[in-house]
Amino acid sequence: MSEPNQNQTVGVSTYERIRTDIIFGRLAPDSKLKLDSMKSAYEASIPTLRETLNRLASEGFVEAKEQRGFFVAPVSRTDLKEIAELRILLECTALRLSVENGDTEWEGQVVSAHHKLQRMEQKMREGDESEKELWKRYDSEFHQSLIAACGSQNLLQLHATVYDKYLRYQMQVLTYRGDEAADEHSGIFEAAIERKADEAEMHLRIHIRKGLDHTISAPDAPFSE
Repeated sequence: MSEPNQNQTVGVSTYERIRTDIIFGRLAPDSKLKLDSMKSAYEASIPTLRETLNRLASEGFVEAKEQRGFFVAPVSRTDLKEIAELRILLECTALRLSVENGDTEWEGQVVSAHHKLQRMEQKMREGDESEKELWKRYDSEFHQSLIAACGSQNLLQLHATVYDKYLRYQMQVLTYRGDEAADEHSGIFEAAIERKADEAEMHLRIHIRKGLDHTISAPDAPFSE
């Protein structure tokens, strides 16, 4: 297999950086993505930036407006609710398949991911909120580990995009739900490890819906209807 050339490497790096900045709110919803300033910030050429933003537009993170340029996709309660339902559909299906088919290595990955998340949740309980972004990364790793043995790369790819869209909303009003969220994670974890697919799916569905309610009801949620 041939090695990727420098332009391909730069393109991938630029895509990942801009996508991450959108998800974690460093590029705000509705903000215009000005190519000239981005050229300096991301150390990428205008053609690379155009290609990257078109790719992100195809995934729903960016809007390409004719004659006006590129903008970070807006946020709304209606969109968030739709994304949450898609996440439930995809993640519950993938979780069930993983619980039914996962091997010992999968179990080990789930245990490790849950342990890291638990440690971070304990810090949050104690009032240390200095690593919120790392907390959400561990949260994401835990959910990804649970579905990793589903056996469908297409399902995992679809879920990853939907999950990141959901995460972008959470990062807009990032607050910790406390023991309730940690207990939900433990419920999903225990049911999955014990190979109780119905129970794991139930706990996951409740977890996502409660997270949705928490995000929508946040007093400073910057969402339109």
